[in-house]
Amino acid sequence: MFFIADLLLMLIQLTGSILSAVLNTVFRPRLKCIDGELCLITGAGGALGRLFALEFAKEGARLVLWDCNTGANEDTGALARELGAQVHTYTVDLAQRPSIYDTADRVRREVGHVSILVNNAGVVAGRRLLDCPDELLERTLLVNCHALFWVSIRLPDTHLLCNMCKGFWIHIKSYLPLTVHACFQDYCASKFGAVGFHESLTHELQAEKMDGIKTTLVCPYIVDTGMFAGCEIRQELRSLIPPLEPLYTVQQSMQAILSEQQMICIPRIMYIPFLTRALLPWEANVATYRFMGGDKCMLPFIKNTEQKMSNGLITHK
Repeated sequence: MFFIADLLLMLIQLTGSILSAVLNTVFRPRLKCIDGELCLITGAGGALGRLFALEFAKEGARLVLWDCNTGANEDTGALARELGAQVHTYTVDLAQRPSIYDTADRVRREVGHVSILVNNAGVVAGRRLLDCPDELLERTLLVNCHALFWVSIRLPDTHLLCNMCKGFWIHIKSYLPLTVHACFQDYCASKFGAVGFHESLTHELQAEKMDGIKTTLVCPYIVDTGMFAGCEIRQELRSLIPPLEPLYTVQQSMQAILSEQQMICIPRIMYIPFLTRALLPWEANVATYRFMGGDKCMLPFIKNTEQKMSNGLITHK
């Protein structure tokens, strides 16, 4: 009897969630007010991080900005202050656990309790697997994946699941965790791990009945920030799926965050490869992948990145 009752309840919840998603797609949902909330953004010195900082500033949030590039981070802070935001900037190396822990302690002491965390920072090696130095592989995994654990463990006053009663946990990832590209092993592996972390954390929060903490996973297509300069799909398809404008990406992300949407792919057409990857046979996905030029799209990017690395530059979001 209990099984049948639980089955019926699950079917009702399933139907309700589908109808709710359809209604939210058709009708613009009400956006949450975050005026006065303390928002921490990692990678705030990069293109997307800066735009997120400015958008959150417009919504009235107080800002804590983290980046390894002190100058770029301070520039973001100055722009946000011009919008009237209260801003605190910190130089943090997300590849170093002690740096994260020490800075998180400083934020709690000097600023207060963070209620919105935007995990935006990311790096990529941009090398073929056999040509990539160990330290670059490790840095990609540390910044893109391991740092999520360290920030989430240390940032709250006590353990996240024991003390927080409300807030947002936001992870900005590329669409690559939903698909895979050749010559991109470090980035894909780190993002798959990040998505697994996000989904497991979301389930744990729900299992602990901590409904006040909302999570949003943002999966945009390639954003025209220069991070993936040279990465291109088949020429005939580029007009159908062009690189995203950074501001458009952030604005769409903000809509999802403030409406408490749990996941968003930008643009919506990127839901298709996510579904086909799960439903079609492996050979069918390979055929589609090659037709779109996915097997060679990273080669120009790798060439560009190697040139940047040789000049001592590190690419960030």
